[in-house]
Amino acid sequence: MHIQIYQGNTAPPTAANITIVIDVIRAFTVAHYAFLKGVKRIILAKNLEQAFQLKMKNPDFLLAGEINGFPIKGFDLDNSPYNMKAKNLTGKTLIQKTTNGVKATLHCLSSDHVFVTGYANAKTTAKFIKNKFAKDREKSINIIASHPSGDDDLACAEYIKSILEDSNTISSKKVAERIKHSHVAEKFFDENNSYFNRVDIEYCMIELDTGFVMKVRKNAKIPMIERVNVCKKKS
Repeated sequence: MHIQIYQGNTAPPTAANITIVIDVIRAFTVAHYAFLKGVKRIILAKNLEQAFQLKMKNPDFLLAGEINGFPIKGFDLDNSPYNMKAKNLTGKTLIQKTTNGVKATLHCLSSDHVFVTGYANAKTTAKFIKNKFAKDREKSINIIASHPSGDDDLACAEYIKSILEDSNTISSKKVAERIKHSHVAEKFFDENNSYFNRVDIEYCMIELDTGFVMKVRKNAKIPMIERVNVCKKKS
């Protein structure tokens, strides 16, 4: 497999057969917890106008997301994994609009397969892709660290690459440390900033073995993330 890491929320220089888009703090950590709380699907909105139009046509859908990290006026949910975990979202559809993760994903739809993840689901995602596609050495993989300058996403990208290559070049402990100490996380530890909860970073630093990956359904009228079960959870 030919694996490249790119950083940023714009289109990568070249398309790949498989793309993994990472947003650790916090979009795809939030998405992971949303699926754990019963969400059926997550529609990816390209802008606020589209998000509100979808909500108007589908009042039962829930708007979730942020702009530059801050909650969006008129949205049902913010971009906090801690807050998401407290919700009962069984059977619900989310409409997600975020600054980096969603934007980056929508730029990667030319790939045959597009997956999204935070650190929480990174190992499961990497192992699934490795097991499913490793036999085809001609497959190309782009790993997108969606924050243009965030070491949190870059650390996670390097971690996924190391799993795909069996290189063990970066440990899970080191990834968690880099997430915590990334400049993206700084505002969550500012006691004078009430918009950001440090507990969110703790959620972003924890690996979870939840038996599913998050894959983008590209052939839908509007791209959406769906849960794809990869193994049965032990009872």
